[in-house]
Amino acid sequence: MFENLSERLTKTLKNISGRGRLTEDNIKETLREVRMALLEADVALPVVREFVKKVKERAVGVEVSKSLTPGQVFVKIVQQELESAMGEANEELALNQQPPAIIMMAGLQGAGKTTSVGKLAKFLKERKKKSVLVVSADIYRPAAIKQLETLANDVDVEFFPSSTDQNPVDIANAAIAHARKKFIDVVMVDTAGRLHVDEQMMDEIKALHAAINPIETLFVVDAMTGQDAANTAKAFNEALPLTGVILTKADGDARGGAALSIRHITGKPIKFIGMGEKTDALEPFHPERIASRILGMGDVLSLIEEVERKVDKDKAAKVAQKVMKGKGFTLEDFREQLVQMRSMGGMMSMLEKLPGAGQLPDAVTGQMGEKSFNQMEAIINSMTVKERERPDLIKGSRKRRIAAGSGTQIQDVNKLLKQFTQMQKMMKKMSGGGMAKMMKRMKGAMPGGMGGLGNMLGGGKFPK
Repeated sequence: MFENLSERLTKTLKNISGRGRLTEDNIKETLREVRMALLEADVALPVVREFVKKVKERAVGVEVSKSLTPGQVFVKIVQQELESAMGEANEELALNQQPPAIIMMAGLQGAGKTTSVGKLAKFLKERKKKSVLVVSADIYRPAAIKQLETLANDVDVEFFPSSTDQNPVDIANAAIAHARKKFIDVVMVDTAGRLHVDEQMMDEIKALHAAINPIETLFVVDAMTGQDAANTAKAFNEALPLTGVILTKADGDARGGAALSIRHITGKPIKFIGMGEKTDALEPFHPERIASRILGMGDVLSLIEEVERKVDKDKAAKVAQKVMKGKGFTLEDFREQLVQMRSMGGMMSMLEKLPGAGQLPDAVTGQMGEKSFNQMEAIINSMTVKERERPDLIKGSRKRRIAAGSGTQIQDVNKLLKQFTQMQKMMKKMSGGGMAKMMKRMKGAMPGGMGGLGNMLGGGKFPK
């Protein structure tokens, strides 16, 4: 997400960073470029106008003239205004009330409402330690009820059955009554997809809202519809008292117009952002982190949180101990690393959160996609236990067998073995106390644009 906008803004702001003093004249061209970058990202025109106006007012004011580095302050102003446009800070769900807290989901058909119910239920269960019950009040699509039941089983939360011959209000009330009896913390009510121009359907959801009085009414919208997402959310907000927005399919949206437009147009915060199809691909929306990513400064906080949550610390510790004791790093250890990285969305997902990652050459990023990871894992899976322990055994006939077994070519097997050998050498240096030296070398080798990553790695110190 935001790839196009990030690339454009980073390039534009670089041109101004060396200025000694900022005036209305010398920021005019930069502001024009910023405006064009936002419009190309499909940000709504009123949002663009307001954004550029605020940046201009602050940039030629007292705030900058007192600064020793006006160019850097200009970048900071742009960052702060991006945060402001998206809501400044994450707004959590209001669940501190007498259980059950009721959450109602609304949105257009195909926006990813039912999937979002499953993802949010998993989030509440695992990260907020809440007991959750989900129910479908979509009486128009039997498949939606079945889909929600399947998702509830997948994420291990309670499902309340419903059928198409029932009334949505009766379904929701029965589910809430059941949750009260069982002391369940949260009830999530999925509703039918509807257009805001369909009066009959809008009357139905208004009646449902009035009957159950949810603490949260979340509008689920597809990020790929750009500024139309904000306009649709506004129309729904006029009919329903929305409390927030869930932005789905953001991983497929290279522009980011929806994220930058919704808050300004609706006055409602984006509370969650969906970054993939998996049930754990739903994250709280942090405007300050997103603004940092847009400007190519990375999102190290989110990366650290993800590592904390998804990495198997016991396995990682065993590999680290093994390496430090000089017992070597095997292909089986390498395979484990690939599996762990995939659980965090792959190498590209991790790289995107590091400062300056957008400046990496295409040739480098092209080798880090999911296809490449899957291929490497398939090759290692085709090896015997002995071959994984002793890669030096893998010669001609073994390479042919491994390539055939993994559906790859012999050159692919050779490439993997070469990569593994390089990693093994690196691990050997680490076990010999060369960690600090290696980090220093990496820092020195970083191109200018990767300074942030270099600093993070400097001196062998990692964030705790």
